[in-house]
Amino acid sequence: MKKVNVFQAFFIMLPKIARAAPVLFHVRNIAFIAQGVLYGITAPATQSLFDKAVDFAAGNAELAIVIFWLAILALTHIFKQAINGMANFISYCYWGKIEGILSVDLHKKMSKISPVYFEDTRVLDDINKAVQGKDEAAWFTGTILFMLCTSSYYVVMAFYLFQIKPLLMVLLALVFAPAILTHLFRTKIFSKAEDKAAPVRREFDYYENCMTGREYFKETRILGAFSYFRTLYADTLTLLNKLRFRASVKSSLVELGMQVLSLGGYIGVLLLLFDSLMKGDISVGAFAAVFASIEQMFSMMNGIFERVSILAGYFGRVQNYIRFTQMPEREGAGIELPENADISLSGVSFSYPGAEQKAVDGVTLTIKNGETIAIVGENGSGKTTLVRLITGLYLPDEGDVLYGEINTKTTTLSLFKKISAVFQKYQRYQMTLRENIGISAVSEATEDNELDKICVQAGIDKSDRSFNNGYETMLSREFDGVDLSGGEWQRVAIARSFFRSHSFIALDEPTAAIDPIEETKIYNRFAEISKNKTAIIVTHRLGSVKLADRILVMNHGRLVEQGTHDDLMAVNGEYARLYKSQEQWYRV
Repeated sequence: MKKVNVFQAFFIMLPKIARAAPVLFHVRNIAFIAQGVLYGITAPATQSLFDKAVDFAAGNAELAIVIFWLAILALTHIFKQAINGMANFISYCYWGKIEGILSVDLHKKMSKISPVYFEDTRVLDDINKAVQGKDEAAWFTGTILFMLCTSSYYVVMAFYLFQIKPLLMVLLALVFAPAILTHLFRTKIFSKAEDKAAPVRREFDYYENCMTGREYFKETRILGAFSYFRTLYADTLTLLNKLRFRASVKSSLVELGMQVLSLGGYIGVLLLLFDSLMKGDISVGAFAAVFASIEQMFSMMNGIFERVSILAGYFGRVQNYIRFTQMPEREGAGIELPENADISLSGVSFSYPGAEQKAVDGVTLTIKNGETIAIVGENGSGKTTLVRLITGLYLPDEGDVLYGEINTKTTTLSLFKKISAVFQKYQRYQMTLRENIGISAVSEATEDNELDKICVQAGIDKSDRSFNNGYETMLSREFDGVDLSGGEWQRVAIARSFFRSHSFIALDEPTAAIDPIEETKIYNRFAEISKNKTAIIVTHRLGSVKLADRILVMNHGRLVEQGTHDDLMAVNGEYARLYKSQEQWYRV
């Protein structure tokens, strides 16, 4: 997607931060506007005090007038500090809410984009950039808003200086303009650097995880691969530092040049003031007030320079966050799928992002409602991809998948409401056994007797010593709980899929870590609970597929055979070849 500029980014983000806490948002902004006005009023109040003091010394004014302007100046300073403290306190409370809302929005967005995007390395880079840029996007918007609100100070000062000498306005612009130019140049520099750094940073994070991640460290160390990953980690860190250093050097040179220009404007203002005082064009009070104000303005401008420098460094990440939030979502209507519909595939083909070959190629078939289907084939034959297309997780590049008359291309992710599944790469949630099984309905109270039934079906014995606290056993050593074997975790994943309310269930290589005897028991129980439900089993162990009503045989993305076990053995084709290669495993 096209990158946004500073103004577009600000107006996109402004509604997001405003809705976090509308009252605090408006009170904070009013406070900063008032603070800017009070800073501006300080200059004419200072002039009046000095002029009345000079008049009093010359006998042309009373002491009460001097005291009055002294009180006005003192009250101005008191209110400035009070408002500043209030505004800072509100900001501290407010930004915590904003960061929370942006995090929720980011994860909502991830849940709405097409799942196939997560197979695209470019999208993974975009997600990495978006996560990095989330907090910076909030800070960016808040800083711009702060500068706009406090610009009331410059408005008051511009009016005041124009009344004294219009030429002062021109020199003031020379002090202010470099901050804008610096921001434009630094934004461009750091945006390019961030685009180059995102994929490198993703590699960096991965290599770090390979060395220290819990799921990696055993194999990494026992194979002696730690030093290899450490080298890769060091190389990517060096590259990241080089990218940051080059961008910092370029931006610092730009900033230095602009500060020199700003300093020139500052010196010009002082010379003009001195000349005007010597010629009698301005009073001593005006000279003193403007002199003090120019010092104040230059100090505030340096603060803006610092903020702009940080903004420019972050803006590349801000752009990435906004670009991700504007990524197209999976379109379609939230349609309720029919209860007793057949599933039809017509000329379905699919390729993964960046892949030249089709993972599924021209598949046409119909799955009858309540039918149990087994999908078999060698690794890479397209079994898992076909299941993801049937379940609507992926949408076909060619052809259609229909649930009755409803095309999966016309539905949103609500398609999954009546579907359950367990995949070979199942999740090991670091939660209790109860939460792991009932995660599809955590908001509902789950009775133990209901879980008992599910555990029997999945082959889980909650009284086993592995579950020392029954359903409340924490399944994570990292949270003072227990760890499970691969087979035990697989049973938990299967129980999770059985627990979910569904009319269609898919088991994709769910028993790879379970011994064949236990596998047979699980499949038999699966056959019982799947009666009158549509079911798909994907497995590389052909001894258990006989329970299916029909077997589909995949080869290089194509559906090459289908039928019952006996039918396919009689054909003596691909299925027979696969079965015979494993036949010795099934002999008693």
